[in-house]
Amino acid sequence: MIVNESTTRTLLFTGKGGVGKTSVACATAIALADTGKRVLLVSTDPASNLSDVLGTSIGSSPVPVNGVPGLVAVNIDPAAAAAAYRNRVVDPYRGKADEAEISRIEEQLSGACTVEIAAFDAFAGMLAGGSPEYDHVVFDTAPTGHTLRLLALPTAWSTFLETNTSGASCLGPHSGLTVQKGLYADAVSALGDSRRTTLVLVARPDTGSLSEAARSSSELAALGLRNQMLVINAVFNARDVGDPIATALEARGTRAMSSMPACLVTLPRVEIPLRGHNILGCDALRSFLSGNEAIDVLSAAAESIPELPSLKSLVDEIGASGHGLVLVTGKGGVGKTTIAAAIAVELSARGLPVHLTTTDPASHLTGTLGQEVPGLRVSRIDPKAETDAYIARALEVARPHSDALALETLEEDLRSPCTEEVAVFHAFSRLITSARREIVIMDTAPTGHTLLLLDATGAYHREMVRKLGNRTIGTPMLRLRDPEHTRVLIVTLPETTPVHEAAELQADLRRAGIEPFAWIVNASLAAARPTDPLLAARARAELEQIRAVEVTHAVRMAVVPWFTGELTGSDSLRHLAVGSHST
Repeated sequence: MIVNESTTRTLLFTGKGGVGKTSVACATAIALADTGKRVLLVSTDPASNLSDVLGTSIGSSPVPVNGVPGLVAVNIDPAAAAAAYRNRVVDPYRGKADEAEISRIEEQLSGACTVEIAAFDAFAGMLAGGSPEYDHVVFDTAPTGHTLRLLALPTAWSTFLETNTSGASCLGPHSGLTVQKGLYADAVSALGDSRRTTLVLVARPDTGSLSEAARSSSELAALGLRNQMLVINAVFNARDVGDPIATALEARGTRAMSSMPACLVTLPRVEIPLRGHNILGCDALRSFLSGNEAIDVLSAAAESIPELPSLKSLVDEIGASGHGLVLVTGKGGVGKTTIAAAIAVELSARGLPVHLTTTDPASHLTGTLGQEVPGLRVSRIDPKAETDAYIARALEVARPHSDALALETLEEDLRSPCTEEVAVFHAFSRLITSARREIVIMDTAPTGHTLLLLDATGAYHREMVRKLGNRTIGTPMLRLRDPEHTRVLIVTLPETTPVHEAAELQADLRRAGIEPFAWIVNASLAAARPTDPLLAARARAELEQIRAVEVTHAVRMAVVPWFTGELTGSDSLRHLAVGSHST
């Protein structure tokens, strides 16, 4: 059981996107509150869906959860946290510094990096012993890549503040940061104290999800989070052994769990069975951890499933021009990497020049492709490598014109964790430009990280417009907004929360002037048409969301069936792209 007499005050839930991490975190928070504990549930996910899952409107201030006495929930809203952070840094200078100096400080605080660090600032305060009125604090964190960045920041910023003497950084004046040194030190201490903090790794019974959990386990242990447990969600046992989809799904889960990485085998483990319905609302969350499945879900009458549009028509349209940028984006865990790889492999097989790349810090492109594909160029924007190269270039340019003190100051400032944002942006811009002569298919990181990257291109665009006035400029953002150059594919799953999150992503893109090209509903049981009663119930439940995508959200839509085979290697990926079932 996740909840028992030795449950620590702080619980950090993390995992690959789409594994049910939020459901498990919310169910745990409710279980603790039902024992009479005072519980604070906190989301640090930029794409948080707490409101949908809990059935209560959750904002940036703590609110009681309807129907659960003792439970209070809050979203760490990145924009609100950034505004509060800016005010805290800038306010002491108002009335003391001139307008030019204040403008300079505000400019330093205008980047996407400030938003991320400000959200961390709020997180660190709660982690370091804030909110003493609560018996437990449960953190529903962002998908793994973002969480690793977040949890590494206490150490990164403590080190930076100890060594930075230049008086400023991309987060504002040094004096505005040093007051946080004690907070960051306390956060580091809380993370490493097994009596205070437990890291709960949430995974599904599939190889990719468990591999991601193992990677997180090792990397977070290196940061001091060694008190860990594993939750495997959606464990499936076939009821209809004559259904090839059901038997394949059960066999896939059995193989994955029997061969899971050694570092996970030794962890305390909880298994949660697959449900035939979406986990929304407090009643569903209470039964989620209990193992009780509603009988009526399994006996519902079959609903006729209509023909659904395949991925092939989208692939044909993308390949028609022979060049351009294809951004495959969406919430973590919806299958962006598989979809991006399938489109790339199929277009490459048609003799088109294709470059498949990723910005995802938790990417597994190589494993998906299985082996080198003739004619397909594959790369990855590695944040560390890009940052090292960026720093080397900056120092090389400055060296002929700077004395030793100036170089030392520059090198010190470049050690800021925010330098990574700038370096990744430069790499992203190069790929946008190369799409004028080839098809660049980019497997982007989970939603929050992708939006930070797009925000960097927008900030650059605004700065160029400010400097150049009305002159025509070819910035990355203009190319992202150009439907002849860029096609954005939003990948989702046929479930309530992923579709809602994809709709929010589309709204954010539209506010940035980027119109999505199409939606792809991935891993659909409705399109696969299983006969197993539990899977058939889930297939029928998908139809409402598929209709919502088609009628309300998407200009174009494709529905990709759940496949019985492993979706690795060029043959399986091409089957996916052209809509054929792989066995």
